[in-house]
Amino acid sequence: MNKLEVAKLYKTIKKRYSNFDASLQAVEEDLDVLKDIPYEVAVSNFRQHFMTSDFPPKISQIRGRLGEQLERERMRRQTEELMHEMDASRLEAVPPPIGLKEEIYARLNVQH
Repeated sequence: MNKLEVAKLYKTIKKRYSNFDASLQAVEEDLDVLKDIPYEVAVSNFRQHFMTSDFPPKISQIRGRLGEQLERERMRRQTEELMHEMDASRLEAVPPPIGLKEEIYARLNVQH
């Protein structure tokens, strides 16, 4: 959502819950955690919340399960990228120089 959509949503919430903070400051503070949620999804989540709760929704309730799905997808992509990097590193790996292992053992006074 963009700032205007968050403000519009907060105005709607304020109509149903008079103690909800729909100030410009609240909109600006919450925009960062709501920007990846489509407006229609947030409105749908609020409507569901409104029908089942006497209390104003929290950010997690506005985000709903879509937020969790988006986070899982982001983490999956990040893991996939890391695995590709590890595979590339594995292909470029070379064995240590001959005698290095013995030299390290000698410096550490370790017998093998």
